[in-house]
Amino acid sequence: MANAIHSDATLPPLQGAVLAIGAISVSLATFMNVLDSSIANVAIPTIAGDLGVSANQGTWVITSFAVSNAIAIPLTGWLSQRFGQVRLFITSTLLFVVASFLCGTAQSIEMLIAFRVLQGAVAGPMIPMSQSLLLASFPKAKAGTAMAVWSMTTLVAPVVGPILGGWISDNYSWPWIFYINVPLGVLATYSTWTIYQKRETVTKKLPVDTIGLSLLVLWIAALQIMLDKGRELDWFHSGQIITLAAIAVIGFVFFLIWELNEEHPIVDLSLFRNRNFTGGVIALSLGYGAFFGNIVILPLWLQTQIAYTATQAGLAMAPVGLFAIMVSPFVGRNIHRMDARIIATCGFLIFSLVLYMRSLFTSGVDNWSVMLPAYIQGFAMAMFFAPLSMLILSGLKPEQIPAASGLSNFVRVLCGAFGSSLATTAWDNRSALHHTQLMEHANAYNPIYTNSMQSLQQIGLSSDQANAMFERTLSVQASTLGANDIFYFSSMMFLVLIIAIWGTKPIHGKHAVVDAGGAH
Repeated sequence: MANAIHSDATLPPLQGAVLAIGAISVSLATFMNVLDSSIANVAIPTIAGDLGVSANQGTWVITSFAVSNAIAIPLTGWLSQRFGQVRLFITSTLLFVVASFLCGTAQSIEMLIAFRVLQGAVAGPMIPMSQSLLLASFPKAKAGTAMAVWSMTTLVAPVVGPILGGWISDNYSWPWIFYINVPLGVLATYSTWTIYQKRETVTKKLPVDTIGLSLLVLWIAALQIMLDKGRELDWFHSGQIITLAAIAVIGFVFFLIWELNEEHPIVDLSLFRNRNFTGGVIALSLGYGAFFGNIVILPLWLQTQIAYTATQAGLAMAPVGLFAIMVSPFVGRNIHRMDARIIATCGFLIFSLVLYMRSLFTSGVDNWSVMLPAYIQGFAMAMFFAPLSMLILSGLKPEQIPAASGLSNFVRVLCGAFGSSLATTAWDNRSALHHTQLMEHANAYNPIYTNSMQSLQQIGLSSDQANAMFERTLSVQASTLGANDIFYFSSMMFLVLIIAIWGTKPIHGKHAVVDAGGAH
């Protein structure tokens, strides 16, 4: 195998049909990874109902994957240098297939969460390694084309995922949203190995920061469990929540101290001294957290309150990728001609508009009103990742790019997990508040309430039946108002985050560093 090991500098780019097949093979694994997130979102009510838990508890299926995935990302650079990029990518993809199969066999929510943790952990290197392999496959002058090919898969998956997830949930059973990864993963693994097995990168033994990694797992796990179980245990009235909060804070402080003094840190915190890195990571990560939290809430609201089927909810969310697919190539071709901050700002303004439109939803909203913001959001998606990634990596030395890309992806995925937990918790709290406020007006002195009850009884309902129907209507209204609050807050959050974008130094696309190692 020695003659198959090369340094990055000696690897010639692929050409012709081999390049096309290689790019499709690597992108297929990325597609499978992203598909697994979007396909699960619309299936949460089905999974929760089948396993006998609430829809909010069902969101642990999403957050458990995201948290373990975030923790695994910082290890990608060390793993790729220790075992080689191709071996790591192939192994990660195969393990993802195995974990997906196990998720489909889960008989309880605890089993499913455990298998999702495993799935997220083994999936950590897949996306960074797919970027690296693609960048090494294309000529240096066509690095932008390589990233455009990669981006297209990440944009197509959110279109296909909700539709496929909804259709499978309605017509088959939810385990098939995980089983579908098996043939895709096997195909991606076989075709990638066939083309890339002789393009393995050089390997070397490096020390791994085991203490830093242990502290990272400790404080993130404690914080995520606290966020997921806080509502259920009445927050800081619970000794368990107080203990988890203390572990998270103490673990985080010790993690910071250790990483700042470690010679080979698992997370290079010194990167935050760079103004563009800090501003870009803040904008990208908090923006992604707000975005991810809202795409978890929206299908839950549609299915649990507005009586959408899983398929209908999927179709309502799918348009988000259509304009993104159309606009992304244009942005990619012209990004070097504009200030990246202007493009990112336009994306954030569109996100704010979309979320404001959703904050005006009512319980009687029609399907077009639900879908229109999703179409518009496609423009924002096309202007979100690329310019912010360029801002994050601008001004860094080439040897800093792998660590910077890994750290920014780690923070982004982590904020996505936290965002979904915070959004569902806030939705619960705001819905309960609105329910209480609305109930205050349901009394004999309110003519609207008395007239409504009389009308229901006149059509043949008993007093108890009329009260039950009124309670259901009131609950739907309270949940809708609660969701509106989350959408509105997120809309304002995107406006505030524009400050972080303009806190960076001006750069243009031609000054951004693009390197095959940058995806680690």
